[in-house]
Amino acid sequence: MESMILPIHTGTQAKPLYHQLYARLTAEIQSGALCAGEKLPAKRKLAADLHISLNTVDTAYQMLAAEGYVTAKPRSGFYVRSIERLAPRVRIADAPAVAPVTAPRYAYDFETASIDTALFPFQTWRRLWRDAAANPALLNHGARQGDANLRGAIATYLHEYRGAQCCAAQIVVGAGLEYLLGMLARLFHTATFAVENPGYARTHRILENNGAAVTFIPVDENGLSATALATSGATLAYVTPSHQFPSGVTMPIGRRIALLAWAKRTGGYLIEDDYDSEFRFDGKPLASLQGLDDSGHVIYISTFSKSIAPAIRIGYMVLPLPLLAVFEAEFGFYSSTVSRFEQQTLFRFMQEGYFARHLGRLRNTYRIRRDMLVNALAAGFGRENRAVHGAHTGLHLLLQLRTAESERALVEKAAAHGVHLNGLSAYYAADTVAQCPPHTVVLGYAGLTEKEISAAVAALKEAWG
Repeated sequence: MESMILPIHTGTQAKPLYHQLYARLTAEIQSGALCAGEKLPAKRKLAADLHISLNTVDTAYQMLAAEGYVTAKPRSGFYVRSIERLAPRVRIADAPAVAPVTAPRYAYDFETASIDTALFPFQTWRRLWRDAAANPALLNHGARQGDANLRGAIATYLHEYRGAQCCAAQIVVGAGLEYLLGMLARLFHTATFAVENPGYARTHRILENNGAAVTFIPVDENGLSATALATSGATLAYVTPSHQFPSGVTMPIGRRIALLAWAKRTGGYLIEDDYDSEFRFDGKPLASLQGLDDSGHVIYISTFSKSIAPAIRIGYMVLPLPLLAVFEAEFGFYSSTVSRFEQQTLFRFMQEGYFARHLGRLRNTYRIRRDMLVNALAAGFGRENRAVHGAHTGLHLLLQLRTAESERALVEKAAAHGVHLNGLSAYYAADTVAQCPPHTVVLGYAGLTEKEISAAVAALKEAWG
């Protein structure tokens, strides 16, 4: 090939000249316009023909050589190599436009997963993160279970505030409940998991998506039924003893002891999800199941989603000592799923006392909102026409009304007046919905301000009459 005329585009929006030349030559080779063995134009001549620099041509030629399109022969030039011809591209018809699925907008949302992100300590977190980001050592891999200093801070926190007995070596840091439960499902891949009914819907879906067998165990006024668990055939039981989700029951000591006895007797394990125990407003919290366990049969699991922010994807679990070797054999080659910058930011947030002070502010704020909601419901619907359950702790409560309206009608009428909430039946297994207490809805209030709570209850009063 003696000469070549190629279109070269200039301007601020154009691709770099070397990339344009490389792309055009690649297309010519792939199409067969440039045949195997054919010599490319001399670099100086092509540069002169196209009015571009010699370096630009050389860069394009070197890219072609690196990707195997051409070969360089010393003191001779660049020659097209023999390559397998790619099948001609067939244009795929544009997919039909699909309207994005968007959730309805409500003026007031009693979603239980919501918190008030305005309470997030932006300035402090930003400063601590910036300090962490300045440490180049954090660009390297860290410990597979999470950075040791963070795990140590979590162990100290759990001992001081939840009465847990553990050390840093027992803690596994991971990117949220979904990831940690998935690990447990694979760790106990032949086991049957018992889950609460009603309960957190994601739990059984996560377990099932990871191949686990799941059975539903009823919840009574004391929490997960120990009697039903004993005859279920399950070897692991997922429980929320501090504030059962969604019923709001706090498991009394007698039921806790009964579950621990079941685990010790059968060799099974209790998975204690302590998802919102930081927010107890009335009385002192009972010790965690893990803190009561003297035989190594409780797997403690929690996250910082409610205490800091849902987007801070840092969860953790505490494994019994006998499980550490099994876990290491199964997951010892896994890398930590949480950025070390985030880990070190959280470590300093805890170590320097910011976390404790932040929790104090959250408790005070959410206590005020809890009180406002309970009082507004009493004023709006009368104390004799409504019952509130599970308001002593956590960030949601149950409202049961004395009314002829069905639960579905209550939810739909609320939505029509700009209020989103869920009926209690949404948290029951499909074949047990008939067991759900009637006329009961679930109200998560952490994401609403005091002003919004008052307006939301007024809207519910108007909706329900």
